Amino acid sequence: MDWYPLRLTTPVKQHVFGGRAIADRLGRGGLPPGRIAETWEVSDVDGDEAHVREGPLAGARLRDLVRRHPQDMLGRGPRGPRFPLLTKFIDAAAPLPVHLHPDDRAAHARGEPNGKTEAWHILEAEPGATALAGVKPGVGRRRLRQALLDQDFDTVLRRLPVRAGQTLYVPAGTVHSFGPGTLVYEIEQTSDLQEHAMRHRMEDGAPLDEDAWHANVEALLEQWHPDHRPEFTQGLRLPTGDGTQRVILCAGPYFALERWQVAAGARLDRPVTTALVVSNAGAPASFSGGGTTQTLARAETALLPAVLGDIRLHGPADVLVGYVPDLDADIRDPLLSAGHGPRVVATLGEGLG
Repeated sequence: MDWYPLRLTTPVKQHVFGGRAIADRLGRGGLPPGRIAETWEVSDVDGDEAHVREGPLAGARLRDLVRRHPQDMLGRGPRGPRFPLLTKFIDAAAPLPVHLHPDDRAAHARGEPNGKTEAWHILEAEPGATALAGVKPGVGRRRLRQALLDQDFDTVLRRLPVRAGQTLYVPAGTVHSFGPGTLVYEIEQTSDLQEHAMRHRMEDGAPLDEDAWHANVEALLEQWHPDHRPEFTQGLRLPTGDGTQRVILCAGPYFALERWQVAAGARLDRPVTTALVVSNAGAPASFSGGGTTQTLARAETALLPAVLGDIRLHGPADVLVGYVPDLDADIRDPLLSAGHGPRVVATLGEGLG
């Protein structure tokens, strides 16, 4: 098969917390009118499976490509029933629900292949924007339950300031939220499992009855990990050529996220040994891979199968690159060789200590 960079269908979520920032400020085209909370850039979630939009593979389902051609698609990446990464642009014009996602063990108990650890890279944040992430020290289950029932989140949850360019790695089981005034690129395990503590539906704001709301709170408490208290980081730079910058924003066993920036007239070459999700965070940018040169429009994404072998990013460009890492070869060893200390490297996520 003659492989090429894949452009995929992108489910759009018009949840009540969304606005118009993805269209108006990021410049994403082709979106429907009304609020846009999320665009799912690469998705293999049940019911929201992506399909190839263009080229000889047009119409092919991402899940089928992964199952039929695992080596070509994933290379050294993990094997499983789904493509392992879910990526999104999220416009939190209003606050997201206070919620958490189950870990792998809790997901397996529900018959799902995995839970959901995630990370947020902040693209824009209004002055004073904050996020909730983890409970305050000393908060136990009884106190957390009462605060959730009282909808008094600040008494028990850590509220962190949010600034553009920061990244937060959020392990599964962490109670969290962000917004308002926050525009985010999110990378996570492929899952839509969650439990939230709000008295309304996040889809349309409709109120929940008392029984459903209390059941949601109890389910959240069952899957809560009290010790997770993540902190925002600025990412760590790796040496590249003149006019280029490569920053590792976060990393763990499930995913890594990098930001590559290339000045006009420069280029950045990188090998492709596993599937790469490349999302444009700036003006239209061109890249080469698989013998073709393509342009990514504003806030557009391409999925590069591992078999392509390499990618060349032509400046000017500003892209986010997600993949499943080999934590030693891709993250720890290059960062230590570049002079970053072990403790600093460990702040990027899980499994790096």
